[in-house]
Amino acid sequence: MHFDTSDLLERFCRYVRLDTRSDDHSPTTPSTPGQWDLLRLLVRELHELGASEITLSEFGYVLATLPASPGDEGAPTIAWFAHVDTATELPGAAKPIVHRAWDGRPIVLPDDPTQVLSVENTPLLREAIGHDVITASGGTLLGADDKSGVAIVMAVARHLLRHPEIPHGRIRLCFNPDEEIGRGVHKLDLKEVGAVAAYTLDGESPGEIDWETFSADAAVVEIRGVATHPGWAKDVMVNALRLAGRFVAALPMDCSPERTGERDGFVHPVEIAGNSERATVRLILRDFELDGLAAKRAVVERVAAEIRAAEPRSQIDIVFKEQYRNMRYWLEKDLRPVELAQEAVRQAGLEPRLRSVRGGTDGSQLTARGLPSPNIFTGMHEVHSQREWVTLQDMAKSAEVLIHLAQLWAGTSDKVSTIR
Repeated sequence: MHFDTSDLLERFCRYVRLDTRSDDHSPTTPSTPGQWDLLRLLVRELHELGASEITLSEFGYVLATLPASPGDEGAPTIAWFAHVDTATELPGAAKPIVHRAWDGRPIVLPDDPTQVLSVENTPLLREAIGHDVITASGGTLLGADDKSGVAIVMAVARHLLRHPEIPHGRIRLCFNPDEEIGRGVHKLDLKEVGAVAAYTLDGESPGEIDWETFSADAAVVEIRGVATHPGWAKDVMVNALRLAGRFVAALPMDCSPERTGERDGFVHPVEIAGNSERATVRLILRDFELDGLAAKRAVVERVAAEIRAAEPRSQIDIVFKEQYRNMRYWLEKDLRPVELAQEAVRQAGLEPRLRSVRGGTDGSQLTARGLPSPNIFTGMHEVHSQREWVTLQDMAKSAEVLIHLAQLWAGTSDKVSTIR
């Protein structure tokens, strides 16, 4: 059955033009007003599509329902998630450029000609030759993370609503804010979702299914020095900013993102702020296993203790905060959501690849809260940078996987492979 890729492309380009960058310093949910613009747009479009039970909560969660196809009302309810915010590093109001049937020549981003994508510096682009490659113009994020997921879910919703002959159970759609700052589903009531399993559309290469993520903590190190006039500071001042610099410099480089890969975790300072009297260092801690995460906390505490000992007039306090946990701990107890995703990928003509993602998804928190939520690819690459790109064909493959998933959960296939 023909899937309308032109609708998918139009939606994606429309969504990425909106600046929905989130802000970790904001206390509100959503954290930025731009996210409301996209959320309200999605509500209008869902009404136009004919979805039902459409709501927009006070915390920026858009929920909607695709009713079960006739005869499949007894099938389990599943949910599809995508987040509307983009990363904090760069502006998010993209000017998307579609490189139709890309011929493999280097892509120069016009707003910053120093940004060039080629098969030499971006090997995955070799697989995109002949595809419709979409980039930003060089001064912003593209926003494929995760507006590719948003566009895929919306385009598939349109397809299923226009083709009631495709068997599927009740499907819940959820678009949420603030995934990029780790608060994506904190205020979502899972009873309102009402699903037995979910899938986040927030992954990378075609065929990938993320069923394992980092476990994650945040750490805030508050350093208090001794302030005085710099002209009379000798033997009096304790400069909190200098202590903050010493603290960061003392963190072991072999435990940094720059030096780790595969299944190694890290300690990553992400921000220093303050003045000579008070300074704050913010860090993120990551590891696939909880004992490894505890070891990362111990590293932070040890370095702080060394600074305290070297300068006893200072005061250094650390607050750790749990962010999310490895979804594998729960998914391995019931592999059916992962197995069905594998089968859907196969039915879409791809080889499924189970991936341990060096990061987290909203699915990490959803799974820990009782809603098993593997993550499915959307085709996005080089996210969180001006060089971000995606192809229309890869997004369309992700959409095809969702359509197969809907049918598999409706029980139209009893041949489901085991995880491998």
